[in-house]
Amino acid sequence: MNRFAFVCIGLSIALLSGVLAACSGTPSDPTQGGAAPDILTTSTILADVARNVAGDRLTVEALLPAGADPHSYQPTPQDTARISQSKVLVVNGAEYEHFLESLLENADGERMLIEASAGLRLRSDPENGHGVDPHLWLDPNHMIGYVENIREGLIRFDPQGAEIYRSNAEAYIEQLEELDAWINAQIAQIPPARRLLVTNHEAFGYFAERYDFTIVGTVIESFSSDASPSAQQMAALVDQIKLHEAPAIFLDASDNPALAQQVAKETGAQVVTDLHLESLTEDAPAPTYIEMMKYNVTKIVEALK
Repeated sequence: MNRFAFVCIGLSIALLSGVLAACSGTPSDPTQGGAAPDILTTSTILADVARNVAGDRLTVEALLPAGADPHSYQPTPQDTARISQSKVLVVNGAEYEHFLESLLENADGERMLIEASAGLRLRSDPENGHGVDPHLWLDPNHMIGYVENIREGLIRFDPQGAEIYRSNAEAYIEQLEELDAWINAQIAQIPPARRLLVTNHEAFGYFAERYDFTIVGTVIESFSSDASPSAQQMAALVDQIKLHEAPAIFLDASDNPALAQQVAKETGAQVVTDLHLESLTEDAPAPTYIEMMKYNVTKIVEALK
């Protein structure tokens, strides 16, 4: 499947998983203040990756602000205007950005679409109707696939910058490989029997596969945080935490902790409320993807070792 597309007014969100066609363009002069960015990404995480590949040659902005949860984001008229002005739109794909459908239907103009997760193996849970798991970025090895997809898209958009994008991508991939090695070293501090994850929603599947964790359960049995658990699901989670003696429940900073705290009272588990899984922060502790991952892993190790 090709990974790039013109997105035109009225185009359906189905394009996010459809056949994509190449296009090319001319980057803006980044010295011209107030101009629309060359690259618009849906999330702050994707913006950081795109900046590492584009370097100083292209300007990059995120559509969603720092701290926003794409699962529950409510788009604004300003978002439509920003997409209309964009030349390249980078999305996660994998059924993540449902809020984009109305924006693409109302956006003017046309732009290249780069689906960062294209071609990567997706976890799914069709038996429970949960669709596919979009949280590939929580495994740095999958993020390497994101970098490669963005690199190829930028080369199609701006062929004259090809060598810059290849060089930048290669350097960033080396950093991601170093991050993976660092995470493995940190997790080695956790006894294998305590590598247990309880989370707000089903976000840690790829992370658990890579670093040999067992997922005991989730407060919300969904790949999206924009869902609600039943009383039966909550009772089952309490039973699982007690059975496995899971020490902690891990939440994103944007999650409502009320249900997790209720479960904690019944199980004695610690609630860790300040992970950053869906978005970067404007400043510390997670202003870049690599710093985000190091912060999250440090919090997980502290709670479980």
